[in-house]
Amino acid sequence: MVSLRSHLAGIALLVGSLTLLAQSKPSLREVGRAVPSAPSGQIPTIVTSWLNAQTNIRTWSADVKQIRSLKTLTQPLTATGHVWFAAPNQFRWEIGKAAQTIAIRRSDEMLVIYPRLKRVERYSFGAQQTGPWKDTLALLEAGFPRNESDLNKQFKIIGLSQSNNICELSLEPRSAAGRRMMPKLSIAFSINDFMLRATELQFADGSTMRNEFANPQLNSPIDSTRFNPKLDPEYKIIEPMKQ
Repeated sequence: MVSLRSHLAGIALLVGSLTLLAQSKPSLREVGRAVPSAPSGQIPTIVTSWLNAQTNIRTWSADVKQIRSLKTLTQPLTATGHVWFAAPNQFRWEIGKAAQTIAIRRSDEMLVIYPRLKRVERYSFGAQQTGPWKDTLALLEAGFPRNESDLNKQFKIIGLSQSNNICELSLEPRSAAGRRMMPKLSIAFSINDFMLRATELQFADGSTMRNEFANPQLNSPIDSTRFNPKLDPEYKIIEPMKQ
């Protein structure tokens, strides 16, 4: 399985990219025609337009299909679920039928809930951390850049191509710690409305996590209990970073 560190990194980039919206499910591999590149150090116009399209998002939810490919398995692992997002940084991500895994971001912490195991893992953004945990939580707290300055600061554009009204943007983290965790991120969005179609994360161990979105709901009310669930007293709460 993908390591917890990679799992949290995947959540970080998934949630950040949710603010870019989603609709249908094309394949990133359909994208093939190169888009003219911008001068060195400048963001291509199509990427600027895509970033600008985020500004009116208050809430967003959608079905998600997650596909994880591992070198040790001949067939990828596939799961379905649902995601909810509320600006600026609250989210709930459920994967698996009857929600086998639930990840919730609220205020200055994140909860990863395993209902079948009656177990909750709590990660605090305010705690002083070092090493891999620091890198992972920094990525999760920052999310995906929402403007040109943040994009340039966090990522280097290593590829941009389009086909069938879909644009694929390939990114590489600028920080060495980020590249050790996740060497590459690919994002597919439609050219006519700049809605997110899919993300694909490549991890250092060669595994990949692909997320495809469907049935989006934009700026619809989301019950606050989605992000503040009442936990059964039977649940055991642990804090992995303090162990």
